[in-house]
Amino acid sequence: MYGIAAVTSHGVITGAYIIAFLAILFTALSYGKMTKAYPISGSAYTFTQKSINSEVGFLVGWTIMLDYMLTPMVTCWMSTVFISAVFPWIPHYVWIILLTAIIVVPSILGVTISASASKIFVIAQIISVCFFWILTVKSLLEGVGTGTLFSNKPLFNSDVPLSVILAGVSILCFSFLGFDSLTTLSEETINPEKTIPRAIIIMLIFIGVLYIGSSYLAQLVQPGFSFEHADSAAMEIAIIVGNFSSGVATITSALRVFYAMGRDSVLPKNLFSYFHAKFKTPSHGIIVIGIVSLLGILLNLDQVIKFINFGGLIAFTSVNLSVIAHYFIRNQKRSFNDCIRYLFLPFMGAAFTMWLWSHLEMEASGWYVAWHIFFT
Repeated sequence: MYGIAAVTSHGVITGAYIIAFLAILFTALSYGKMTKAYPISGSAYTFTQKSINSEVGFLVGWTIMLDYMLTPMVTCWMSTVFISAVFPWIPHYVWIILLTAIIVVPSILGVTISASASKIFVIAQIISVCFFWILTVKSLLEGVGTGTLFSNKPLFNSDVPLSVILAGVSILCFSFLGFDSLTTLSEETINPEKTIPRAIIIMLIFIGVLYIGSSYLAQLVQPGFSFEHADSAAMEIAIIVGNFSSGVATITSALRVFYAMGRDSVLPKNLFSYFHAKFKTPSHGIIVIGIVSLLGILLNLDQVIKFINFGGLIAFTSVNLSVIAHYFIRNQKRSFNDCIRYLFLPFMGAAFTMWLWSHLEMEASGWYVAWHIFFT
């Protein structure tokens, strides 16, 4: 995202990241509120079904189902791009098959194995970011780039119109997609009514600091930088490791949504509610996701990402509206403080995600309509 967003925002990428973070924060708060009301698996599907009605819940569930099934494919595809640059003589489909197996197997072996694998990958990413920060600061102190640690250029530039910065925001918001996956683990979390909302905010703040800090330093040391394969081996390894972590986490989250839909007979129970006798995991559902991931051999990556972005915004909007429906309308929480918490804040979250819709290509929405018409 960095290069595209840096160009789109005319270098004011850190300011764009800050706005994106604050905008997504509204939706994160809504996810926390709905988890308190319904601490069960299903995420946006469950929240919408319980607070609005089952028909809307079904449509939202069917939409995020496609998202969750496609995301592991994207993680494998992105890793394949970098690995193929190093080993161009090996066909890309070999890497997609291998990478799919690597993220599917830990998921079948159990949530403890998945969590352990993800923990290792995340630690590797954090170490990589820390090295990047240290080396960037060292370079700045030696006179590279701006030669200073303090500048308002990445944050604000009077020569750059707000509309240009907001165009960068519309791109960078998608960097924060994924925090909602925490809500899918409500049934496996101790005291989820308190733990999940806190975890959402902590995670969002943590990745916000990483994104904002990294973009600020990068813009100081070399605005609009790009990497060549030979010189960016460490960066490419970090990205590949990050993709593994994302892939394992996505499958874990997807299975909880599919399980909730299978339990409600929205999806076939025999397929998505089946648990392996030994590993106690929904192995059939995992295999289905793995098969879909293998379609990355045939599909276009750019188009798949557009589908995921569109579906993510649908889920975000539905959860914000669910807060209003559940608390403000149904339970009549209408004191001044309640109006702020259960009407104004979720309304702002819904308004912003709807604004982001306007920046997506209509082709993605057309494919989503086709998905609903032909497969529901």
